[in-house]
Amino acid sequence: MDKFLNDMEREKPIRFTNQQLRIATDNYSNLLGSGGFGTVYKGIFSNGTMVAVKVLRGTSDKKIEEQFMAEVGTIGRIHHFNLVRLYGFCFEKNLIAMVYEYMGNGSLDRYLFHEKKTLGYEKLHEIAVGTARGIAYLHEECQHRIIHYDIKPGNILLDRNFNPKVADFGLAKLCNRDNTHITMTGGRGTPGYAAPELWLPFPITHKCDVYSFGMLLFEIIGRRRNLDTKVAESKDWFPMWVWKRFETGELWELMIVCEIEEKTKEIAERMVKIALWCVQYRPELRPMMSAVVKMLEGSVEIPEPDNPFPHFMGGTTIAHPVAESQTYNTTSISSGSSVMVSNSSIVCATPVMRKYEIELASSIV
Repeated sequence: MDKFLNDMEREKPIRFTNQQLRIATDNYSNLLGSGGFGTVYKGIFSNGTMVAVKVLRGTSDKKIEEQFMAEVGTIGRIHHFNLVRLYGFCFEKNLIAMVYEYMGNGSLDRYLFHEKKTLGYEKLHEIAVGTARGIAYLHEECQHRIIHYDIKPGNILLDRNFNPKVADFGLAKLCNRDNTHITMTGGRGTPGYAAPELWLPFPITHKCDVYSFGMLLFEIIGRRRNLDTKVAESKDWFPMWVWKRFETGELWELMIVCEIEEKTKEIAERMVKIALWCVQYRPELRPMMSAVVKMLEGSVEIPEPDNPFPHFMGGTTIAHPVAESQTYNTTSISSGSSVMVSNSSIVCATPVMRKYEIELASSIV
């Protein structure tokens, strides 16, 4: 009974003291890494549990408190195998910190950009599936939908068996399921992974995470950054380069450049199609993450994707459904070129779109 009660107590975040965390981290002597909002240290409790202690720091107390509430208020109330677990927190005058489970193999970016040959395509595919499951849980299975806003390799942590867990909920926002669109105050996310609508005057939905996952998938496919000046094809930006190979039926060139073996060719082709669907310019054309999971697992057929980058093709006008006749003249973050967004007639969803839960918005609110 004592063990049962202790287990039940651990189901909710524990409030630690500054002194407890100082002892666990050996006075913060083992640095794991640092980011925009804090520094992470390795620690171990007296019962042998290894942890990662994230100490929040920022330019103002308000910012730190917002970050703290975003993380504890989201990951602190949910449990999923593919989400990093929050053991507890400390909120004292001299220390604001979160205590997470320790992830022995660090973040995914290490294996995509620095130790490229460590993980084979089969394992990378498993990591992609697990990551998609974690995001699908946030979007579709929580009582309140949670939008992460910052899906990228650095926020996908790997345990000792290389199981992926989505981490860093500092930008996360809870969204009532009945309210499909949310209000944004300023841009969020990381350039290169952030969806176009985060920088444009359009409604923001959970589909921005789908876009970011698509960009992550491209980096898994290439085992390189999407923009890498050291690689020749980077002149085209890797996702665009992949689309051009796909459009002309020359994916064999991708297999050669990315050193993809024959045995994993089918997996790579599947991931290419899914990535192209996920990064569609129009959010309503991107699939739900639960559909992405099924596609990655190979349990459903993947329809041929449309061009996700028409807005980069020589200043092409992009048709967006809008409530009234209106035009936005905006600047594309990725290309630096002006993009015109004008009104158009609304097109009904096709059978293929309905089958794969690809939504078509009726209007912009």
